[in-house]
Amino acid sequence: MKLKPTYTRRTFVQRAALAAAGPLLAACVAGRPSRAGREYLLYIGTYGPAEQDNIFLYRLHPGTGALTRVAGFRGGTKPGFLTVSTDHRFLYAVNATLEFQGRGTGSVRAFALDQPSGGLTLLNEQPSDGAGPCYVSLTPNGRGLLVANYFGGTVSALPVLAGGQLAPATMVDQHQGAGPHKNQDRAHAHCILPDPAGRYVLAVDLGNDQILRYALNPDSGLPQLPGKTAFAGQPGAGPRHLGFHPNGRWAYLVNELNATVTALSYDATQGTFADLHTVPTLPAGFTGANACADIHVSPDGRFVYASNRGHDSIVVLAVAADSGKLTLVQHVSTQGQTPRNFTLSPDGRLLLVANQNSNTIFSFHVAAKTGQLTPTGHSAQVPAPVCLRLLPDFTRR
Repeated sequence: MKLKPTYTRRTFVQRAALAAAGPLLAACVAGRPSRAGREYLLYIGTYGPAEQDNIFLYRLHPGTGALTRVAGFRGGTKPGFLTVSTDHRFLYAVNATLEFQGRGTGSVRAFALDQPSGGLTLLNEQPSDGAGPCYVSLTPNGRGLLVANYFGGTVSALPVLAGGQLAPATMVDQHQGAGPHKNQDRAHAHCILPDPAGRYVLAVDLGNDQILRYALNPDSGLPQLPGKTAFAGQPGAGPRHLGFHPNGRWAYLVNELNATVTALSYDATQGTFADLHTVPTLPAGFTGANACADIHVSPDGRFVYASNRGHDSIVVLAVAADSGKLTLVQHVSTQGQTPRNFTLSPDGRLLLVANQNSNTIFSFHVAAKTGQLTPTGHSAQVPAPVCLRLLPDFTRR
């Protein structure tokens, strides 16, 4: 099934203008020269209507933060979370449904990613083996797709075939346990990713306040049972997403339910974490409802960023070089409602945030010395954006 991108005359004109002016604009922004003026491609997963385009492709200008729509694709029902293979040949998306083919599960889709157009072609679809899949990533060797199923409370691993297609899951683990918060009625797997050393897969569960680890099989490169506790968090914290420091020795856990970030030390040999300390994501005195969502570490490892839904902000935290502990730098408005996912450019100069409930994506300049964020003045209108994935712009080689 070929998914034909949709282009507009306005897109064509914008692309032509940016192509002509891009190097000059990049050199003038904030008084800093552009490294090469090379743009990025931004794939956006959304909760937009299934009968319309709901995976979008934009171009991001590296100096200005300007966003230009390139194409839209049909991604099925709620293609909310995306990941891309390291060779940029394949894109994988969850379909965050509660039922698929008569079973109580969501699904995952594999797409071929065309170079140089950036277009997507559907390869196949498989059950995710759990309801409401919300996170997807790849094993270090790219031969396994990892899925966290929120409502099902399961994590699964699907083999990736040579042509990018997905085989049925060969590993499924049902998490157990619950927490004291009303949203912790049962296990709710929310994040799954490999560790930097490539020895373990780590699964963050919001419902039971744990991170579980799975050893990677040295032959297949896929995770294997049983899962074991790698970290037990504060009861009721609701851990959601995990981000590693570039040194591989520290990691940062954003807790959705109590609005905190926990700094952790990581033992790569054992696949376990130790608590360093926990800091709030909200300013003192804020009393409104809030739920944290995403977390990322800057490429240079000097700053941690986390998103607040309710306060509708990004909190900027500085990393102590000697200990990995965190101190507050800034709270900045995301200029929209319910910031879900966000991302940093590979050079760390830009941050983009997806405001799910206001249907907007805004870009921010990142100050190299302080980590502080400043709005670029550029944005894009996208229906219910949930996930942002940046790639090099291979359309302009």
